Amino acid sequence: MVLETYTTIFYVDDDEDDRLFFEEVTQQIGESISLFELGDQMLFQLENPPPYPSVIFLDLNMPVKDGFEVLQEIKSTFNLKDVPVIILSTTSNPETVERCFNLGASLYVKKSMSIEELKKSLEYVLSIDWEQHVLTESNFVYKR
Repeated sequence: MVLETYTTIFYVDDDEDDRLFFEEVTQQIGESISLFELGDQMLFQLENPPPYPSVIFLDLNMPVKDGFEVLQEIKSTFNLKDVPVIILSTTSNPETVERCFNLGASLYVKKSMSIEELKKSLEYVLSIDWEQHVLTESNFVYKR
């Protein structure tokens, strides 16, 4: 069994429109995706693969368990701590960005309102060699 054939992008967001928007863009660029409405649903899947996440996109403002809590659980789980977690949020509040950085997120991307902008940011994320990537505060926020 080749692990790569069972990898996919994971995306969790309680907003159905955002999930559909994200799904449309991943289809355009030919990537497979697993969508989740709640953080607990994604955490359950992470514990019960396949599929395995190649990268996780995470919304912050969700009911039950917010993105901060989900991020903390992912980064404190031994076999998941190295999976890149990309925060996809509407806010660019510096305290929020700093908190995500300190909790171990890999990149912070402000949600875009256009398919082209989302596609560009997704292609950027997928072009990064996460095993070689050196995270710093200066490269943590994606600049359009």
